[in-house]
Amino acid sequence: MNLQRLKPHLPWITLLVLVAGVGLYDPGFLKPQSLLLLIGDIVPLFIMALGLTFAIYIGGIDLSAQSMANLITVVATVYLASLGFGVLFLCILVGLLLGALSGYVTTRLFVPSFISTLAVGGICISASQWLSGNRGLNMDAEQRNRLFGWMIGKVGIVPNELIIAVALLLICLFIERRTTLGRVLKAVGAGEMAAAASGVNVARYKILAFAISGALAAMAGFLFSIKLSGGAPAIANGFLLPAIVAVLVGGTPLTGGVGGVLNTAIGTMIVAVIRASMLYLGVEATQQQMVFGLVLIAAIALTIDRSKLRTVK
Repeated sequence: MNLQRLKPHLPWITLLVLVAGVGLYDPGFLKPQSLLLLIGDIVPLFIMALGLTFAIYIGGIDLSAQSMANLITVVATVYLASLGFGVLFLCILVGLLLGALSGYVTTRLFVPSFISTLAVGGICISASQWLSGNRGLNMDAEQRNRLFGWMIGKVGIVPNELIIAVALLLICLFIERRTTLGRVLKAVGAGEMAAAASGVNVARYKILAFAISGALAAMAGFLFSIKLSGGAPAIANGFLLPAIVAVLVGGTPLTGGVGGVLNTAIGTMIVAVIRASMLYLGVEATQQQMVFGLVLIAAIALTIDRSKLRTVK
């Protein structure tokens, strides 16, 4: 069989093989309640990966996502009492603006995205440490439950977090496949110079991609703060590597132009099953990062378009 024809189907095949393998090891894993619990737990990571997809889709990268989520947990905790429900909009706005800043530095100052987003991530770290006094903070439980308890509730056996994740996936899928923005982002990822030559304002659309990435990282951080009823400058540490792995193993390469948010949903499920299998095998958290690092290297090797490596993104 031609490997190139099989390649687009590898994420689905990998997911099915992993689920079957873990299911054989522990048949209880395949129960609907177990699967829903697994999916619900990984929703914040999926939302972060969803945002990263837009940055990677254009051939860039957003290394600020984890620090952004950390900052947002602090912002949500600090301003919940004074802003009430409005704190959600503040958090998304902060993520949107910081993401746009990454895009602006990348496109207008010609700084590679891994540097610009790393710098913005540094801003997020400093801001979260200053705002929190470099310590963990707790929300008022009564106010959290009254305003945002619905986010972590259930409809029957289905976690509301899963419903939020599906809604965001559908919105992103609509943007990707049914809007000018989505078509242009794909064109930029497939060939930035060709897109510019056709009259596309590449800089503007790349800034929008990073803004979306920032907004979704903020949403991931906000949901995480609601789940844990608080925030801290390092509370979401350990999210970035699995989130990048989810995008890449789903079939969106670092060189961009192919893949998309639906692929990331599959990739996130692969990450979730890998995590579950490591828990069953007693792999410690520090060693899990090593495993994801190895998976990341393999995913890059399998998905990257080497014909584009001369172009610095």
